[in-house]
Amino acid sequence: MISPLHLKRLHSSVILLTILFNISVAGIAMNAMPAPDSSEYFNPSEPGYTNRTFSSAIKSILLFKAGFELSDPLIQLNTDDKLQLEFDDLSGNIKEYYYSFTHCNAEWTPTEIWQNEYLEGTLEDRIDDYSFSFNTRQPYTHYKAVFPNERFTFKISGNYVLKVYTKSPDGEEEIAFTRRMMVFDPKVSVTATLQRATTLDETDTHQEIDFYISTSGYRIDAPYQDVQVTIMQNGRWDNALTKLKPFMVRGEMLDYAYDNGTNEMKGGNEFRHFDFKSLKYLSDRVKEIRYNDNMYNVYLWESERRTFKVYSQDDDIDGKFLLHTEDEKEVSTMGEYATVHFFLPYQAPVVTGAIYVAGGFNSWEYTPENRMKYNFSRHGYEAEILLKQGYYNFQYVLLEDNSKAGDESYIEGSHFETENNYTILVYHHDRGSLYDQLIYAVSYQSNKK
Repeated sequence: MISPLHLKRLHSSVILLTILFNISVAGIAMNAMPAPDSSEYFNPSEPGYTNRTFSSAIKSILLFKAGFELSDPLIQLNTDDKLQLEFDDLSGNIKEYYYSFTHCNAEWTPTEIWQNEYLEGTLEDRIDDYSFSFNTRQPYTHYKAVFPNERFTFKISGNYVLKVYTKSPDGEEEIAFTRRMMVFDPKVSVTATLQRATTLDETDTHQEIDFYISTSGYRIDAPYQDVQVTIMQNGRWDNALTKLKPFMVRGEMLDYAYDNGTNEMKGGNEFRHFDFKSLKYLSDRVKEIRYNDNMYNVYLWESERRTFKVYSQDDDIDGKFLLHTEDEKEVSTMGEYATVHFFLPYQAPVVTGAIYVAGGFNSWEYTPENRMKYNFSRHGYEAEILLKQGYYNFQYVLLEDNSKAGDESYIEGSHFETENNYTILVYHHDRGSLYDQLIYAVSYQSNKK
């Protein structure tokens, strides 16, 4: 006969096993559920004031300082500087595209001033320069605009969001895409030093941007409150350092040489690249080119994870892309589109987020189009992206769930030796004004080889 004590212990054991079983089942169920979509922040119904492409027919968007295709969309106020916009519409039809601008503060929210206070001339313009693709497998219409132009100019400095859109029959705007751009008016000067991070834990992986702002001849009443600085790395906004305040103010010198890591960024790694300026032969990093179903398919050589590999120097164009074709006379209307196939061997899918193919070619957007899918039979991540002929830089980036900043170091590794392009943007909110001026902008190259 079992004693009451043994019965009590047996009963307790059964309860414990039941609890453990339920926890186990719940855990399995949780693991079986799909991970949260780390691209949920991309909401087509809310354009926002950042870089977004809302129409799947729009490809190959370029926005740069005219004459410098690899430059950031940054021009100086009251000069001959112009921005050049180009893009393709793969629907192949003629559409009336319009564009307008919204002035934003340093944190990219709209300023509380009227449009005619920051634009001189027309407040909305139509893109009249367009041409059809010629003898391409994928038909498209190429659009181009240059601004400021004879119809309008910018009156004040600061952040601007370019909005390109069509109009429905009842006059409603249908946004195709938005792009950030900047107009600066130099009032101060900046000197900077880029070096290996000085904080002990990050000395091998991070870079430090020490800089000083000279306000000589320009009045700033409260620099700690009225001045803020943004530092961009390789044209990215998702991981930019923002709202930087002076570490110290010494007369007319604002000191941003922090000693606590505030001005440090991951060095990352040199960008991966591939070249398919020609579809007639295999070039750099291209394994195979196939033509089927009236479309070119470009297969890249398999990549590898570089997280723990020793740094290796490699020339790149800081994450940007260059459209070009060697098969025809010009790329704007004769460049072919091809589906580019990416593959990254990986033993198991990442459960804390999603892997993306990212770079300047998609303005560092993390969208379903460039999100990689895990192939269990091939044991790796793969993606298929439609791109126009040219030379491309890219990286494999982890976007963790509930995050808006991609982490390139998860796949690519991070080294203090990496060559990066840093852009320093200095904003001033003058007392009594309703907007942030962009009073200086300058770019520096770290570890320039």
